[in-house]
Amino acid sequence: MIHRPLVTLVLAAVALLAANRHSAVATAQQQEIPNTQALSIPMTPPGQALQKLNLPDGFRATLFAAEPDVHQPIAVTFDAKGRLWVVECYTYSDRSENFNTKLNDRVVIFEDADNDGEFDSRKIFWDQGKRLTGIELGFGGVWLTSAPNLIFIPDANADDIPDGPPKVMLDGFENDRVRHNIVNGLRWGPDGWLYGRHGIQATSFVGPPGATPSQRTSLNCCIWRFHPISKTFEVVAEGGTNPWGFDFDQHGEMFMINTVIGHLFHVVPGARFDRMYGAHFNPHTYQTIEQTADHFHWDTSNEGWAEAKKSIQKSDSLSDATDKAGGGHAHCGLMIYQGDNWPEKFRNKLYTANFHGRRINSETIHRHGNSYVAHHSTDHFSSDDPWFRGVELVSGPDGGVFLLDWSDIGECHENDGIHRTSGRIFKIVHGKKSTRTIGDLNKLSNKELIELQSHKDQWFVRKSRRLLQEQFAADTKNEANAETARQLLTALQSTVDADLKLRLLWTMYSCDLLDAKLLLETTKHPDEHVRSWAVRFLTDGRISITKAVVERLIELGWTDDSRLVRLYLASGLKRLDARQALELAAALASRTDDADDRT
Repeated sequence: MIHRPLVTLVLAAVALLAANRHSAVATAQQQEIPNTQALSIPMTPPGQALQKLNLPDGFRATLFAAEPDVHQPIAVTFDAKGRLWVVECYTYSDRSENFNTKLNDRVVIFEDADNDGEFDSRKIFWDQGKRLTGIELGFGGVWLTSAPNLIFIPDANADDIPDGPPKVMLDGFENDRVRHNIVNGLRWGPDGWLYGRHGIQATSFVGPPGATPSQRTSLNCCIWRFHPISKTFEVVAEGGTNPWGFDFDQHGEMFMINTVIGHLFHVVPGARFDRMYGAHFNPHTYQTIEQTADHFHWDTSNEGWAEAKKSIQKSDSLSDATDKAGGGHAHCGLMIYQGDNWPEKFRNKLYTANFHGRRINSETIHRHGNSYVAHHSTDHFSSDDPWFRGVELVSGPDGGVFLLDWSDIGECHENDGIHRTSGRIFKIVHGKKSTRTIGDLNKLSNKELIELQSHKDQWFVRKSRRLLQEQFAADTKNEANAETARQLLTALQSTVDADLKLRLLWTMYSCDLLDAKLLLETTKHPDEHVRSWAVRFLTDGRISITKAVVERLIELGWTDDSRLVRLYLASGLKRLDARQALELAAALASRTDDADDRT
């Protein structure tokens, strides 16, 4: 016989678990989330959408989360425990209002404790957001692009409850006319800066709160960065149309995805790339840099991008030529796979979601001239779901890839209404379930964090580097950090592996441990990637440009046989005074083998 108190307790526990798992339903009802889109195509249920994914042999996918537990997923990151933090963007609207600020965007935390590819627990971290389009974690809180601001929500004790209201770190990002070109995307760079994106449709005037017009930076289509310690803000490179994805390869090179015009650019500081329209702010930009890819993802010989888009909207199908080319002009999200779950032939390839083609485009990246070239590879991953709208893909701590599906039958221009109560997150893995235990990287010693710099999976490399940077930022003079600095220097000087040396250089630079002497010595390293990063750090604005530095840069301009090194010497010209820049430019101009280069 079961006693009534026991039954009551069991029922209460079941109700509590159900409420925790499905709390999105109650919250959605409380917020009264409106759907205004006429469903001309029936919405595919989440389970069926999972079955409609087409994967290569040996791969499998799980439905990590779906409505009602997640809606409108637009951006994602991981914490040091391996939990997934997702931004839900309810405020994006159609052309008649651009953004509905009567609604609130949210930040939701998902945990998969048993690593079966489906979340086990879910909690809402913050539900008062407006125009949320990007997220990163670090330095005791959460960073969010929330136009017109870059905000920081403190959570110093990491209890998943904000310690106070958001702090505005930057303001002035255009937040209306810019629409789907709005500021978006946050990711920590290998140099310890926080990087973001901005599109072409409106100009922003960005600076810290209270900055005067002359203290602000004008920007539209560009990549920008913000330093979490010095609070410095600057534009990195300009051009493109509407960037909604970027990532860094194993050598720290950034690649940006784009729409309408060329879809892929190798991001070099100071570069000015092709634009969809308009002129760069600098009137002395006489030529722009073409895209890095050697191809387009639609039939450019017979269809302009607008014609291809119209044909898709009318028939919900692609022309054979555009289908074969890659699926269309619109791309969203970018990942260079550097995990250790997918087979080796997938590693270091670039992947981006093709919006109209309902697939993941794949690119191989190769050194070419002074920069890179990308070739179209096999598009291994696709969906037969007409509601599939991939917006981001990221590699997780077990090497599996999380794919965010906005889940809609419209597109970014939204002329047919808004469907806000859908959204899916798929997880794609190869082989059997991973048995890797993540734990909490915050609990590791500094020595263990340094050892993670040699991990095959970049997830651990990046997370451990940021944690070390945070510790040095908190107290640069304590004894533990002094010992860590010695360990990093010893590891840097003893390794013969160029990739590991790069990782250690990035870590030391993030921790403000590099000086001109060490970097000048590093410019003699046999690997061109190591030398080019030494040049980048010498001209990054954080190292004093002494006479010895200038003389070495000019010497490299005359003598270095690497076209990549010479590319970054040219990139660093803007940091030198006029006389120094002219001397270095003269050395670079003498290298006739660079004359045919696109950069």
